[in-house]
Amino acid sequence: MNIYFSCAITGGRDDQHTYAALVNEMLKNGHIVPTSTLAQPGIMEKEAVVSPQEVYERDVTWVNGCDALVAEVSTPSHGVGYEIALALLLGKPVLCCYQMGKRVSKMITGNTMPNLQVSSYETIEQALEILRSFTEKP
Repeated sequence: MNIYFSCAITGGRDDQHTYAALVNEMLKNGHIVPTSTLAQPGIMEKEAVVSPQEVYERDVTWVNGCDALVAEVSTPSHGVGYEIALALLLGKPVLCCYQMGKRVSKMITGNTMPNLQVSSYETIEQALEILRSFTEKP
């Protein structure tokens, strides 16, 4: 499955270790993750040389081409919200996961679209279980 992984970049990188665990799990299970580099340390420096238009065009192309979108939404991000909305409007299955106790936008937690799954987790292992369950759906 081609999975677009979405996470905060400019909004903060405190959850980078969680991003890496999620991406590694997807790759380990044979999924294609065009945005896997977003989970790596140092992505801010790498993305700094890419123009905003290039980021927009690249990411929209990737969302259009993906089979599903997985977003870690514990850290607020305008870009992540945009990507989630685009994927939903395109009819893609979307998983939004976040650390229990974090404040997440009500635009996400209150969304009742049938192709959206919103799940909280306490541990990275729980996040990985949620991810595995999501990616195993037909």
